[in-house]
Amino acid sequence: MAESAVIHLSNVDVFQQKHLVLSSVNLHIEKGEFVFLIGQTGSGKSSLLKILYGDLHIGSGNGDIAGFDLKDLKEAQVPFLRRKLGVVFQDFQLLTDRTIEKNLEFVLKATGWKDENLIKERIKDVLDKVGLRSKIKKMPHEISGGEQQRIVIARALLNDPEIILADEPTGNLDPETSEEIVMLLKQISQNGTAVLMATHDYHIIRTFPSRIIKCESGVVHEDAQIS
Repeated sequence: MAESAVIHLSNVDVFQQKHLVLSSVNLHIEKGEFVFLIGQTGSGKSSLLKILYGDLHIGSGNGDIAGFDLKDLKEAQVPFLRRKLGVVFQDFQLLTDRTIEKNLEFVLKATGWKDENLIKERIKDVLDKVGLRSKIKKMPHEISGGEQQRIVIARALLNDPEIILADEPTGNLDPETSEEIVMLLKQISQNGTAVLMATHDYHIIRTFPSRIIKCESGVVHEDAQIS
């Protein structure tokens, strides 16, 4: 595997239960690359992402992500793999009963951070990266949907991941806010974190031209075009 590749799948078959969803998947994503993942509902996009964050095991072939061998990935290793990944979903999944600061603190403590001063510094650092340090004491319901998604991206950055997997991160947002979120993810990739973004939004893809991976008819096309 090339030194700079953070995701590398070779001839991987992807199964959901015993159903073959994608066959002979080859996928190669470099450090700092920004890539779109497209495909109709049911085409296997979500299954492919689940393979990458250790929710599904690979049926055959070889896979490596952030230095973890997916073929031999043990249950006990999955939390360590996920520390190398930032995952961003379309439904924000913020804890509604606590402030933005406490949301981020919860994740850091859950992933082994203990020093209170380092925790405070890290939270300020990721909030600066998404331009929302002023919202640190707000509750999730007190900020807009776009701001909530920025907080989710800040949360994904807490453990300095090698890759961000973003599954329809603009699905619940208006067009202008969607563009802001994609610009932020692009910026993050330019700082060295690879971003794989699943989307249905062709306007976004046209506005931010990047490499496109397409799931279609049980196959993954590594360099797809949109019409």
